[in-house]
Parts: sequence; structure tokens; C-alpha cells
Amino acid sequence: MFLCKRFHSLSLSRFQNHFPLRFHRFLRKQTDPTTHFSTSLQNQTNPLENMSRLDGVEHRTLKVNGIKMHVAEKPGSGSGSGEDPIILFIHGFPELWYTWRHQMAALSSLGYRTIAPDLRGYGDTEAPEKVEDYTYLNVVGDLVALIDAVTGGDKAVFVVGHDWGAMIAWQLCQYRPEKVKALVNMSALFSPRSPDRVPIPTLRCVFGDDYYICRFQKAGDIEAEFKKLGTEIVLKEFLTYKTPGPLYLPKGKYFKLSENAATALPPWLTQEDLDYYVTKYNKTGFTGPINYYRNIDRNWELTAPWTGAKINVPVKFIVGDQDLTYNSPGAKEYINGGGFKRDVPLLDETVVIKGLGHFLHEENPDVINQHIHSFFQKFL
Repeated sequence: MFLCKRFHSLSLSRFQNHFPLRFHRFLRKQTDPTTHFSTSLQNQTNPLENMSRLDGVEHRTLKVNGIKMHVAEKPGSGSGSGEDPIILFIHGFPELWYTWRHQMAALSSLGYRTIAPDLRGYGDTEAPEKVEDYTYLNVVGDLVALIDAVTGGDKAVFVVGHDWGAMIAWQLCQYRPEKVKALVNMSALFSPRSPDRVPIPTLRCVFGDDYYICRFQKAGDIEAEFKKLGTEIVLKEFLTYKTPGPLYLPKGKYFKLSENAATALPPWLTQEDLDYYVTKYNKTGFTGPINYYRNIDRNWELTAPWTGAKINVPVKFIVGDQDLTYNSPGAKEYINGGGFKRDVPLLDETVVIKGLGHFLHEENPDVINQHIHSFFQKFL
């Protein structure tokens, strides 16, 4: 039974406007020695000012786990022996492999072989028709097969995840920890499974039917509404959404748009970048990505065997202090109260970067690249 008046016990420690919420108990506040604050560098020069100039990035299609997956890859500039350490990047919603363009350029120049797929249902990767083909188990299965394909099946890789990609990375580490040397996850904290709360009914109780995750549940409905609104507007609004509160999508009143209110692009997102996303989403639509949300309750059922399981992989967690994940009720308590370290025993540090929001790896790639490299160097 789910009681709205028990909202005080519901921890909303995930970005309320881009992916499902996790449910933690509020924990006693105390200083967590693994947490430190970093100030983002202002006015940095980005070496890839022209976002479309992705020199050296190779594209191929691999057959993995029964689907055809599009993979972008940039070889490392190391020894050339083919033994460069591999970093697997896992994107979130509504992103594509392209979200990692800055990381691929910088880290490949440091000797890493960087690999960024479009997840199933996204971009140029195959999109199965059945909703139930988008569970954690399906997507992690894709990534395990991809890791085997690029390593020969007997090696682990470094992993970097963001948003839904971070959630999937946590699951990968639970199911197949031997495949991951170390993990850098961003924005989405680890979400221990609560055996007492089915997610979607709880969200409906707390936020109502217009809450965006609830609106995503019925197949075809939100896709039809997004089609009327237009792909570019939908993507622009998701990518630039910064309201410090839950996202509601009442029918006909999406994003509270007015006729004369044009959303400006942030400095880190050019029109050229947006055009790339629009081209891909115009081709494949939103159904595949939204099907991840339609499996939230199914994931909860399927992951029952992992109730209480911990993440036994070395981890660095990075979040912006303006990200709604960090400012959601329960998130800071989970980090600073010791819950995060309890559930992720090999947590090396939690980095909270001042001035950055949800898309921190694009907002200030130089700082994020430095954090990724400095952590992974420990395992080379």
C-alpha cells in the first residue's frame, strides 16, 4: 500500500526530469570524507569548438545480443600495439553516442581506446518493437556482448556512464563486475532496490498523472504528442530544462511554452549539435528511448534477486551542484550520511562540481576529462 502522506520517507535522489526516482531512507547527516567540492573552470577554450569535426572517430555496426548496434570508436594514440586501455561510454536520455564527443577526443589523445555505442532503441542502433525488450537485463546483455566483441571476451574495460547510462552501468557492475576495471558515473546515484515500493504506483501517488514518467507509461500517447510539438522543440526543451522541480507534461501544455518564448541554447550546445540529435530522432522517433521508462516496474520485478547487493567495483562519482539529482530530497543525505559508501564499498570519492548542471560532461568537458583520466590512471 502506498500512502502519499508518507512522502517524507521517499527519497528523490535522481534527476526528477530525466529518469526514474530511487527510494532511500533518509539517513543521518554527517560529513562523508569521500566527498569534496570542485570549482568548475570558467571561460575555458574547448579544443573541439566545431562540434561536428570529430577527427578520427570510426563508425561501425556490430551484432550483439541479437541486435545490430551502432558503435562510435576512436583509437588511442598510445603504443599502436592494439593494447590501449578501453573506455566504454554509456549515454543517457535524450542523448546518443554523440554526447561523449569531447571525452572521446581528449581521452583518446591520452592513449585510451574510446568506444561509445548508441544504446538499443537510440540513433543508429536497432530498435526492437516489444516494450519488454528494453529492460535492464536486455541492455546490460547488449553491453556485455559489446565488451566481449571489442576485447576478445577475456578482458575488462573502464566504464563511464551518465543519466540512464549511469543507471545501466550500476546494473552492469552488479551482474558482471568482472567486466569492469573501474567506473566513473555521473548524475545518477546508485539506487538500492526497495522491496517495499513498486516505483510507478508510488510516483503516481506522490506526483500525479501529469508527472512526466507517468505520462510516458502508455505506449504511443506521448510519442503522438511529441510529434505534434516537433522533434527539435522536444529535444531542446529536455536538453535545456533547468527548473528546480519535477517535470510535468499536462496534455497540450508541454514545457509551459508560450508563442513568443523561444528557448535559448546554452553555450555548451550549438545549433549544429542539436541538428545532429534532431536528425537521428526524426529517423527513429522517441519510442525506443521512452520504452526504458516503461520498464521501470518490470526492472523492479526482475532485479529482486539483487535486493541488498552492493557494487563491488572501484567507483568515482561526479555530479554538478546545480544538477537536480544532487538537489533532490535525500540525495545529499545518502551521500553524506554514509549510505552511498555503504552500498558502494569501493567508492573512491564523490566529486561535487560547483556551477555545473545535469549535462556536466558537456558543460565543462575539460574538468570532467581530467577527473576521468586521473581516476583510471590508478588502474593502469
